[in-house]
Amino acid sequence: MDICFFRLYKKEKLCTFIGSQEYFMTIAQAKQALKHYFGYDSFRPLQAEVIDSVLDQQDVLVIMPTGGGKSICYQIPALINDGLCIVVSPLIALMKDQVEGLRQNGVAAAFINSSQSYQQQEEVMTQAIDGQLKLLYVSPERLCSGDFGAFLSRIRVNLIAIDEAHCISAWGHDFRPEYTQLAFLKQQFPHIPLMALTATADRLTREDILRQLRLNGARVFLDSFDRPNLSLNVLPGQNRFRQILDFIRLRPQQSGIIYCISRKRTEQLAAKLQEKGIDAAFYHAGMGPRARSSIQESFINDEIPIICATIAFGMGIDKSNVRWIIHYNLPKNLENYYQEIGRAGRDGLKSDTLLFYSYADVMLHRRFLEESGQREIKEAKLERIQQYAEAQICRRKILLNYFGENLSQDCGNCDVCKNPPSRFDGTVLAQKALSAIARMREQVGMRMLIDVLRGSARKEIMEKGYHQIKTYGAGRDLPPGDWQQYLLQMLNMGLLEIARAGQVLRLTQASREVLFEGRKVELVRFADIKKRAGQQQKLAKPKSKAQLFTEGLFERLKALRLQWARQEDIAPYLVFTDATLEEMVSKLPTNEHSMRAIAGVSEHKWQQYGPAFITAILDYVEEQEQAGEGYLPKGGTYLLTYQLYRKGYSIEEMARARELHPNTIYGHLAHLYTNGHEDIQLLDYLHEGEISRIDEAIRNTGYTSNVKPVFDYLNGEIDYFKIRLYMAHIRKTTAGSPAGRE
Repeated sequence: MDICFFRLYKKEKLCTFIGSQEYFMTIAQAKQALKHYFGYDSFRPLQAEVIDSVLDQQDVLVIMPTGGGKSICYQIPALINDGLCIVVSPLIALMKDQVEGLRQNGVAAAFINSSQSYQQQEEVMTQAIDGQLKLLYVSPERLCSGDFGAFLSRIRVNLIAIDEAHCISAWGHDFRPEYTQLAFLKQQFPHIPLMALTATADRLTREDILRQLRLNGARVFLDSFDRPNLSLNVLPGQNRFRQILDFIRLRPQQSGIIYCISRKRTEQLAAKLQEKGIDAAFYHAGMGPRARSSIQESFINDEIPIICATIAFGMGIDKSNVRWIIHYNLPKNLENYYQEIGRAGRDGLKSDTLLFYSYADVMLHRRFLEESGQREIKEAKLERIQQYAEAQICRRKILLNYFGENLSQDCGNCDVCKNPPSRFDGTVLAQKALSAIARMREQVGMRMLIDVLRGSARKEIMEKGYHQIKTYGAGRDLPPGDWQQYLLQMLNMGLLEIARAGQVLRLTQASREVLFEGRKVELVRFADIKKRAGQQQKLAKPKSKAQLFTEGLFERLKALRLQWARQEDIAPYLVFTDATLEEMVSKLPTNEHSMRAIAGVSEHKWQQYGPAFITAILDYVEEQEQAGEGYLPKGGTYLLTYQLYRKGYSIEEMARARELHPNTIYGHLAHLYTNGHEDIQLLDYLHEGEISRIDEAIRNTGYTSNVKPVFDYLNGEIDYFKIRLYMAHIRKTTAGSPAGRE
């Protein structure tokens, strides 16, 4: 098929010919599609620029953080463009999740992968050929198979999107050989824009993606890697289980993931949590496919709130309401860490991350490095995350700097910013440790060094004669945990290094300056580090009535969401995200206009769920009032009246039930009608003759919002409330001018 493209107006419109069909695409249309299909009024940073480039038929590389809205960048062009968008995705679970989410928004989408039978794949292909689909998700293996090329030649492709594009690069953290076959796409579709997307890619990985996909001249969009809604916390690795229990108990009913370094640890930790009455399960690659799938589905569907998992879990999870991530062990690099914590708070709401750090984890990773390829690259990456974990400055600055982004001010949302450390002169303490290492000929690891400094009498120390060195027992005033933390700080400062062979501690030039040249050493007090751990155990303050009201309504809406999800066999967050529910709780939408204004309420979701959620909000407000809780949100009194109106109460019945004067009830109805409750039939409360006389009075007194001139003109013969009802009616229906009704 010959496809000819040309620009009509720079950065405004693109006129595209496909065959004989001509059509225009604009960012204005993109915004309309965003509201219609996804329920959002505006794009996030960079989304509009990326979409505009795609509409201009440019290839693009998009680096956006997890939860930053990458998928919108290709979904919107696919929807407003003629033809079909092919999306390359590496995981079956991720495809299924995204397709279900699109269908919930009324978008025709499907996937093709190895989970389907031949017949199922043929049915999807037929739909694509017949033009019934807008987005088709495909695994790289299926895309590169011999027969798939013939299928592609029969469909009108408008865009090719390669998700998780870092998988194509050996410099990336999740290299997948099958991705390297995708270079053929630019050859087969030279005139079709190609979009590569990833959440984590440093400079080398970005360059490799562009080279391997042959995206010469592609525009690169690098969004901020900052996720300010995520709190960043690092704690010492001692007493992890107790600290995890405290952490979870302060966050009841929240979904979270605990990442562990080994399969055995995931099973042990899940069992210990279950013994403490916490609903948790484990997940790792050693489980059978059916068991893994069952656990993953239960987590997605909010049936199991907590998963203890290896890094095998998560990449295919698009669950938006994960509220926290714990790393039981140190990840092997900052890319993995960033991607894994990015699975929390994808809906933009406040979420927590906690990393436990120990010297033993560093040693374990180093042992793995000895057995792997690309040792130098991986070792450098391990050192960077080790520096992050040991740092005593704003952690977000370190994290963003790794991805080439500078943060001008401290973030205020990491443990270091919240509890700035105090420092002390640790020169003597450092000299004790460095001297001991020198006297033991740089042949010991951290555990042996600490035991010697504390004067341990264990057999190995005596056999090696370490009890005879001058610094034996010189540090017995400090417990082992304190020594470990101070030694880690020395490692981070370059006073020590770890030899590759034997994992023993070695002196550096800097350590010799401390021992022999009078160099001073400042250390952070371990008491401050322990203080951060104590922050996890703080008891929550008593909640106000307003907090109890909002939390109760949020749980009510979550329950309704779960009911709909089970009825339709989808994940609850595909009905509405937590962020959408929280906005409902905040704004209390009780009519079509206000519900459609909630972010995330698309046209399809309004039709499907909107009225049910309005009813739930009204029912909850009424129940709270009847329970005598003594708290009503702003506007709550109007909602109580509206609820009675919906039940068919007369004015007198509403007044008695509310213990209010009937005129007040009329005022409520006028207010409700003016503010979007157009189902209220105001004119039912007026006779035809009254309507005519009020209309005449308005024409003669001049239309204003003031009732008194009309009341006086009528000599007080028609009640105030009736005039107010009619004036509310004409304000709503004629934009303020009686003449507009003629």
